[in-house]
Amino acid sequence: MNDILVSAFFLSLVLVGIHAFFGLEVIRRGIIFTDLAIGQMAALGAAMSLFFLDGALIYPVSLAFALLGGLLIAWAARHTDNLEAFIGLLYAFGISAVYIVLSKSAHGMEEFQRLMASDILFTPLEEVIKTAVIYTALGAVLFFLYRRFEGFWKDALFFTAFAVTVTSSVKLAGVLIVFSLLVSPALIALRFDGRFMLIKAWAIGTVANLAAIIASYKLDLPTGYTVVFVNALFAIAVSMVPRRRREAAQ
Repeated sequence: MNDILVSAFFLSLVLVGIHAFFGLEVIRRGIIFTDLAIGQMAALGAAMSLFFLDGALIYPVSLAFALLGGLLIAWAARHTDNLEAFIGLLYAFGISAVYIVLSKSAHGMEEFQRLMASDILFTPLEEVIKTAVIYTALGAVLFFLYRRFEGFWKDALFFTAFAVTVTSSVKLAGVLIVFSLLVSPALIALRFDGRFMLIKAWAIGTVANLAAIIASYKLDLPTGYTVVFVNALFAIAVSMVPRRRREAAQ
């Protein structure tokens, strides 16, 4: 039991660590559904690999589709007046295409469910460590280069790094878990004024994930969907508390 929980909790820390940064950024940019759209494009790449290549080259194919989605959004950010509508349609295209492709597979619905939300209790530790290394490298690149870029190149760097991150995350956890970990901790952190927003988002996501993982294990619930449920519930509950009432309580 301990090994299973530790591996899942470590994975949740790795996911929150990188997605909290992207979550704060997409909320500030007002493009909340970017993660869903790029994640779904990555899932479409995985579905294409599963159906046409029997799962071979699943990561590079998923990454190619995710990068395409990210670059399309970066282009649309500068050439369309209705960016959220474009992103929403890109997500709808991705999820419908995944469903169409996997409907022809003998295990289509099982694969579809896994791409939406995986059971992270049984994620191999070596996969978690490999993903942690990738995210550390991406974090270093963003830390040293992101503020130095401007205009399209800044957007291109952001969405490219985002696409690489989401591709790895979707492979391990699924689209819905990635979206919930991107938005929920960041949204809660932004409800509180002050500094150190990223640290606050890390702490919030860590607590929510630990509660979800333990609850899913003790109550025999699907881990992935429990993580989504708990993170979403926390964010909805905090968002419904009026700011003045919360400040008065503090």
